[in-house]
Amino acid sequence: MEILSATHLSVPVFQICLLLLLSTLALIFGRIKLALLINYCFTLYWGYILSIDTFTEIGMFSFNTFTFTYFGFGLVIVFLALIGLFYYRTE
Repeated sequence: MEILSATHLSVPVFQICLLLLLSTLALIFGRIKLALLINYCFTLYWGYILSIDTFTEIGMFSFNTFTFTYFGFGLVIVFLALIGLFYYRTE
């Protein structure tokens, strides 16, 4: 539990503004699923790629089973969400 209270994550203000702009535009045009996908992608980026220093050891990328599984499941969720966005059902 100590690692959660000791971890600091800095997110650039430009990226927060970009997230707000893209999410707002998607919601204005009624694309709720797209807005959720945008928010998820930003969260995945901020939590894993932007804070890559947390997952490195001695300057070398530590690619163990946990990091592979975490990022792999994240990419699978993005892929499935994209399929859901482009799937159009005609009745």
